Amino acid sequence: MRPLTEEETKVMFEKLSKYIGDNIKLLVDRPDGSYCFRLHNERVYYMSEKILKLATNISRDKLVSVGTCFGKFTKSIKFRLHITALDFLAPYAKFKVWVKPGQEQSFLYGNHVLKSGLGRITENTMQYQGVVVYSMTDVPLGFGVAAKTTQECRRVDPMSIVVFHQGRRRRVHQE
Repeated sequence: MRPLTEEETKVMFEKLSKYIGDNIKLLVDRPDGSYCFRLHNERVYYMSEKILKLATNISRDKLVSVGTCFGKFTKSIKFRLHITALDFLAPYAKFKVWVKPGQEQSFLYGNHVLKSGLGRITENTMQYQGVVVYSMTDVPLGFGVAAKTTQECRRVDPMSIVVFHQGRRRRVHQE
C-alpha cells in the first residue's frame, strides 16, 4: 500500500470533481479525524489515518483490502469510480437527480433515466455533468451523467433519455 503519485491524485480528483466539485477537501479533512487515499493492487482505498497506521503492520502480499474502495486505475491510468464510494460522495454531490418510484427499478437494472421517470433535477445542471441519482425518498441509487441540461429537460418529450446510467447499487431494493 502506497500513497498516490501526483499524476494518480490528479486523475482521481478530476473524476471525483465531476460529481462533488470542490467538496473533495471535505472528504480528507473531516470533523471525526483525518482521512487519506492509498493505492493497493491498482485500487484506491479511502481510510482514516488510524486504520492506515494499523494496516502498516500487515505485509503487502497478505493484505487484501483496507478501508473503502473508491475505484481502480486501468492500465492506461484512467480512474474508474466504484459504487462503494457512493455513500461517501452522495452527501457532497453538487448535482442530483431524483427518479420516480417506477423508474427506480429500471435504473437499478442498468437502464438510463427517461424524462417520464424524472422526479426532480438540480438547477443549472449542465449537459454531460456527473450526477448522483436518488430515489424520491433521498436514498442514493447510483451515478449517472446528465444527457440534457436542466432547461432542456423541461422541454423534451417523455421518452427522451435525460440521465445516462454509469453505475448503481447491485442490490435491488424491495419494499
